[in-house]
Amino acid sequence: MKLSALIRKEFHRFFHDPRLIVTILLPGVIIFALYTVFGSMLNGEAEAVDYKLYASGGEEIVAVLQSAVEESGSTLEVLPVTDAEEAREAIRRGDAHALVLFSEDFGQEGSGVEIWYDLVGEDSRNLYQLLSSVLQAVGMRFSVNAYSLSGAEEAGHSILAETLPFLVMSLVFSACMSVTLESVAGEKERGTLATILATSVPRHEIALGKVVPLSCIAAIGAASGFLGVIFSMPKLMGISVEAFFSGFGAWSYFALLLAIMSFVPLIVSAIAVISAYSKSVKEASAYTGVVMIVVMVLSLASAFVTPGDWALAVPVLNAVVVMGKILTGAAAVWQTFVCVGANLLYTVLLVFLIAKMFSSERIMFGK
Repeated sequence: MKLSALIRKEFHRFFHDPRLIVTILLPGVIIFALYTVFGSMLNGEAEAVDYKLYASGGEEIVAVLQSAVEESGSTLEVLPVTDAEEAREAIRRGDAHALVLFSEDFGQEGSGVEIWYDLVGEDSRNLYQLLSSVLQAVGMRFSVNAYSLSGAEEAGHSILAETLPFLVMSLVFSACMSVTLESVAGEKERGTLATILATSVPRHEIALGKVVPLSCIAAIGAASGFLGVIFSMPKLMGISVEAFFSGFGAWSYFALLLAIMSFVPLIVSAIAVISAYSKSVKEASAYTGVVMIVVMVLSLASAFVTPGDWALAVPVLNAVVVMGKILTGAAAVWQTFVCVGANLLYTVLLVFLIAKMFSSERIMFGK
């Protein structure tokens, strides 16, 4: 009887608390919604590309590749190889997308294939991936050697643009969460926040008194993690530090700093709103976990889809997109300032919301 009573008690506590139900069900709903949107963008009608491929030998494989390209709505022009170096130079200039060299004994065991492409160029990379898929489907025993014509600098920047936004967002969010939950939800749970609210200090000043110092502290933690990631990347990718950082001017570093720093007070404010609404640190942590899922999904989105300028108005996604553009040298000055301005505007609105919540006895004291 005691066991059954305990079980009923736990089920009753869960199913009669809307907050717990939302915490459990909301992550799945959010993931479904976000991935549905990004999937529609990724698998929507793709823009046709006129591919140019230099090929020597392997006529049957090239014919299969051509059919696959045409099925996708694009075209493939196959060019003969008279000089392999000239073909590679054409790929570097962007006049062609790939070079494939089949050995004379291709089709026999021990034969080989060489593929040259541009890792940084999206069309060149897509053609290489399609060619690799065709070669894997052949089922023959041969070796495939792929070479990127991108320099170490360009390859490093491309890899950095795909990985850094996710890492930075993770570090920033963790830093913000670690300092904000205890400062707002913790003080509310202990009753010390009620003492502050009982004073004559205006509510908006209390809200700013929370957001400003917490943002500065979180920024220090985020900067430490960011520098650790940046300086470990060259070693991880096996390239020199000089090659990794070459190509970044003073503006690139400054713009990157602006984008990251504008994201910090936004996340601090968002977590402060959640903490003010929650009854305890434990409850705030559960809600914050849902928000973290959204942030992680959005930070990964830029690696799969290329959003338009509308993304600059979307919190989190705007910082991810701008960071990616800065790291690949494709960011315009106005895009950086629009991202920073939007994040600061959202932060101001959240601070205003925090002040309103501090003024509500129902939210702060459950009355």
